[in-house]
Amino acid sequence: MILSETPKSNHTTMARKGWSTLLFSSSKTLSSFNSFPSSSFPSSPAVHKFTESMMEENIENAESIIRKWDPDSAAVTHVTSLFHQRKEAKEFLKSVKDLRLAMHFLVSEHSASDKLVLAQNLMQIAMKRLEKELYQILSAHRDQLDPESLSGLSSDGSSNFEDDDEIGSEEEIKIAGESITKVEREATNAMSDLRSIAHCMISAGYGKECIKIYKLIRKSIVDEGLYLLGVEKFRSSQIQKMNWEALEHLTKNWLNAVKIAVKTLFGGEKALCDHVFSASQTIRESCFTDITKEGATNLFRFPELIAKCKKTPERIFLLMELHEALSNLWPEIELTFNSESTSEIKSQAFSSLQRLGESVRAILFDFESTIQKDSSKTTVLGGGIHPLTEK
Repeated sequence: MILSETPKSNHTTMARKGWSTLLFSSSKTLSSFNSFPSSSFPSSPAVHKFTESMMEENIENAESIIRKWDPDSAAVTHVTSLFHQRKEAKEFLKSVKDLRLAMHFLVSEHSASDKLVLAQNLMQIAMKRLEKELYQILSAHRDQLDPESLSGLSSDGSSNFEDDDEIGSEEEIKIAGESITKVEREATNAMSDLRSIAHCMISAGYGKECIKIYKLIRKSIVDEGLYLLGVEKFRSSQIQKMNWEALEHLTKNWLNAVKIAVKTLFGGEKALCDHVFSASQTIRESCFTDITKEGATNLFRFPELIAKCKKTPERIFLLMELHEALSNLWPEIELTFNSESTSEIKSQAFSSLQRLGESVRAILFDFESTIQKDSSKTTVLGGGIHPLTEK
């Protein structure tokens, strides 16, 4: 079916004066067409005519479903989630993919076409819909996508679905549901939907909008998790003024928090990032860094602040506990923060580890020197404890 020509308007006039130059001048829009080589469309007149007809039909079909789910419309779909109807969500994502193909054809063959203007408008509506769906899924499934549940996942970005543009059908979900709990099924569906939306938006050149929403929601979850673990942000001057009892309390709390944060909170967040943005290593690494950098850096900085405190013999055991905890977690820290973008986080953890070791050695050296300089000649009948060790 050939799409009827759209009415003339100011947009049409702009199209005839070089609309495509204005429309696709940004790198964001151009990037969405890079996956299509210039030789994608045949040059034979008959085949070219058929291709043109097919591209116009793609636009017409896309217009039908995209306008139905226009987030600015007054229809019931304005408040209904597209991904509650999995079959229709699958069709929606396919229509966006077909629309991209049609836009590429029009840019290369009919850059002044009215239909190119229509296609771009439809793409903007579709992306606005997917932005809304992304926000809704991330917000509504905060509990199902909690770090503890996600920490058991593989961080290789693997998926049960072969095509990133497709989501599981109702039949696939039903079969999978027989072997997993309701909560697990909801988490699996949400992860699949997030991945499909992310891939679709990034392919269409709307990666920036997708990443912004994702980071906003997920960073709040990580920050909340650290807050619930009792992790606070301190300045060096604050730590220096604290008494021994307060420092001991904070340190004991940190020792419990760091294990959960590294193994569960950060590990789970990395697994989700790797899954959702499996199509792009750069994006998933950047997202994970922006989500965790502030919280992780603050967490790993605490031992260094403690190590800078006055070095007294009674604090050596606390420093050794901190050193042991970081040493034991180091393999997981290296594995979780293994990209160039997270190098600052890992460097902070390593700096704390080094400073703790230096402080312990300094205390031992000072204590040894004090014993050697002690001039006490007092002996204890039957042996006993050196007077210095009783202090």
